[in-house]
Amino acid sequence: MKAIDGIKFAEMVKLGAHHLYENADYVDSLNVFPVPDGDTGTNMNLSMTSGAKEIDAHTVSHIGETSKALSKGLLMGARGNSGVILSQLFRGFGKAIEEDATIDGKQFAHALEYGVQTAYKAVMKPVEGTILTVAKDAANAGVEVSAVTDDFIEVMEAILEEAKASLKRTPDLLPVLKEVGVVDSGGQGLVYVYEGFLANLKGEALPERTDDQSMSELVNAEHHRSVQGFMNTEDIEFGYCTEFMVKFEEDKLEDRPYDETKFREALSTFGDSLLVISDEEVAKVHIHSEEPGDVLSYSKKYGSLINIKIENMRQQHLDIVGENPKQQAKTKVKHPYAIVTVAMGSGIADLLRSIGASAVIEGGQTMNPSTEDIVKAIEDVGAERVLILPNNKNIIMAAEQAAELIGIESAVVPTRTVPEGLSAILAFNPEADVATNATAMADAASYVKTAQVTHAVRDTSIDGVNIKKDEFMGIADGKIVTTNASLPELTTSLLDKVIDEDSEIITILYGEDVSGAEAKKIGEYIEKHFEHVEVELYSGEQPLYPYIISVE
Repeated sequence: MKAIDGIKFAEMVKLGAHHLYENADYVDSLNVFPVPDGDTGTNMNLSMTSGAKEIDAHTVSHIGETSKALSKGLLMGARGNSGVILSQLFRGFGKAIEEDATIDGKQFAHALEYGVQTAYKAVMKPVEGTILTVAKDAANAGVEVSAVTDDFIEVMEAILEEAKASLKRTPDLLPVLKEVGVVDSGGQGLVYVYEGFLANLKGEALPERTDDQSMSELVNAEHHRSVQGFMNTEDIEFGYCTEFMVKFEEDKLEDRPYDETKFREALSTFGDSLLVISDEEVAKVHIHSEEPGDVLSYSKKYGSLINIKIENMRQQHLDIVGENPKQQAKTKVKHPYAIVTVAMGSGIADLLRSIGASAVIEGGQTMNPSTEDIVKAIEDVGAERVLILPNNKNIIMAAEQAAELIGIESAVVPTRTVPEGLSAILAFNPEADVATNATAMADAASYVKTAQVTHAVRDTSIDGVNIKKDEFMGIADGKIVTTNASLPELTTSLLDKVIDEDSEIITILYGEDVSGAEAKKIGEYIEKHFEHVEVELYSGEQPLYPYIISVE
């Protein structure tokens, strides 16, 4: 084989993504670095899957165009350090071949080499012994071999062979890897991608896991706890892993033109582990910072913020070392701040925790938690200060009573819905006092429109809307605005009423009785009829409400 086109490259990418997906849990098991990047396999898998999905929708014979689609998909889906680096690798790769309809082995290797250079530039302080090193060594090997052969498969074989060899050397470059007895997790993920590439080129089956890999999984849990034990929680200098995207706005760019290098340098003053990647429409940021609010405030000067995710690494570190009773005794400390909130549905609870909730009390429309339930949750967290988010107007009074009883500095942010609670948590600033946070979080919640879908339990007429028992009702900010016996028709009708030209982000939490396929159709309806908005779908697993919709 002398060359490949866009269609063949798409096949390679999809098989590489599938191979990574099949081995994501193993890659997760290799991670030994301080949290929250303990899910390297998951991050890389989600990133690569996003790229494969985009490339699947835009596959053409022109490989430059196909690579452009891959780059876009990876950018939008990039998660964690490893996912961002992976996206940068193929961003540079795509730039190198954007004008080419087909490429040979030499062009492929040189494009990977350019991708490596792009990835290194995206990282403020590159560390050797990571995915960067594996990618660099593999690309260099491909360039060398491509100088003496024009066989594409031979070039790819050299790239994969050196990637594996470089991966084995990573413990020699990072002492913590040698201490724990594993190779770099990000590098291993990249090897899986390259194995998929080669398998497709050769028309062979994907390689299976080795016995060594299976053994590593068995012993990893203890490795993971022990390596976290090398670090004291209080030694984590920058405690919040912050990820978000800046959606550029023309009016803001007129006053402050965007320059990726200058933007990266400015953000570097807020923390470490900084990664910045961008295209013409958005910039994606990953940073470990002690003041995530300052990072977000600065970035907002260039546009609107979307896909915000903030994780408390000190808490995650405590959770990991806490699995070891001896370590737990050493690290038993009070948390300076906690956010206690209320929700029904395991998916919603997981989402709230992922963005900063310390505790999620199970409760909602048909099962409101008592004052005692809220007090107990706050006591279990053991914080010095607490913010309480009821996420339901019927729970606000119980929350206020709990705040009076707990004997610590506290405030209730009177969120009436889960979407308001999500928005409020994202506005939390760990450096601000309770009163300041409560005001800022309530203000953030006020900008969110909430729409809900549920069913009627009796015939009635409210605000001029005739409602029949068992029909579905569409509720917008607490007011019934539409009814229909068909769930899809009711939902799309409700969306038509709540989405306007100022709407930017639509988040849909679908309930326990809604399938992913059904929810996807609703998402596709929004994308078709409201092209100006971003759509995010989450399985909330909530009862009674097939859909809870946030409009920002």
